[in-house]
Amino acid sequence: MVSVSWLCDADPALRWQIERDIAGEPPEVWEATRARVATEGFGARLLAHQDPDGRWAGGAFFPADYDPAKEPAQPWTATTWSLNALREWGLDAAVLRERRTAELLAENARWEYDDLPYWGGEVDCCINAWTVENGLWLGVDISGIVDWFVEHQLSDGGWNCEWVEGSKRSSVHSTLNSLKGLLAHEIATGGTEATRAARRAGEEYLLVRGLFRRLSTGEPIAPWVGRFAYPFRWFYDVLNAAEYFRAASVHDGSAPDPRMAEAIGLIRDARQPDGTWVQGNRHPGRVWFDIDVLAGERSKWLTLSGTRVLAWWDAS
Repeated sequence: MVSVSWLCDADPALRWQIERDIAGEPPEVWEATRARVATEGFGARLLAHQDPDGRWAGGAFFPADYDPAKEPAQPWTATTWSLNALREWGLDAAVLRERRTAELLAENARWEYDDLPYWGGEVDCCINAWTVENGLWLGVDISGIVDWFVEHQLSDGGWNCEWVEGSKRSSVHSTLNSLKGLLAHEIATGGTEATRAARRAGEEYLLVRGLFRRLSTGEPIAPWVGRFAYPFRWFYDVLNAAEYFRAASVHDGSAPDPRMAEAIGLIRDARQPDGTWVQGNRHPGRVWFDIDVLAGERSKWLTLSGTRVLAWWDAS
């Protein structure tokens, strides 16, 4: 069994989730820890990097100074990635509302693709999904982007960010990220008949593949489906996918789908004898600062995810 005291010796952005989801602390305990995200540790450090115009690193998805010829690994410092992190860490949206972040981004942020307005989204499924989640969090009307997902769902039930290049087959990466956006919208608003149907079809795309097998051959999609690295970023693996289905199950009030059993087995097999999960190969790229351990070391973030996924599955 993992040491809860070891887990709780962590940044407030992580600690409040451990207190809530693993330690079983009452709301007054973990809510007090969550409130510290704005003033301590990772949250405070990232807030300090926000530009006066509301952006981070001067760009929407990429930093203003990004040159792919000189920096082959994608940087993770621009506005969307910074908002994603703060939202996932549990920052109270009121902190950014006081800074007029949503309004400033509407005025100053444009997507690198075709100079499109920030809150209108663009052509990339993953980018649009994060814009939905961040917009809902900050109180922005993103209904147009949500409708976009219904219109751009592929015939196999999923999505692919390369649709604009002519791709007709869905991607597990794009599908998972799209589903997260649709689920966030449904939790916040109830969704529409069309968006709820789109979410179900997208879930089926992953479930019929057992979360990690090719439909054509039954072989694993790739070795990386069972290698876990935090932050998840845009990358797919079965732990990231299981975290989504756990959240969807809680929202829907439904039991876990039995077709996930083999994927859950991969997650269980990756658990170390001391109850922890180790960091895989960290996704390269420029960051404001590191928030997790090096590859091969015990990761508190992955241990949080792995522990609560298995607890959800085993409780059923």
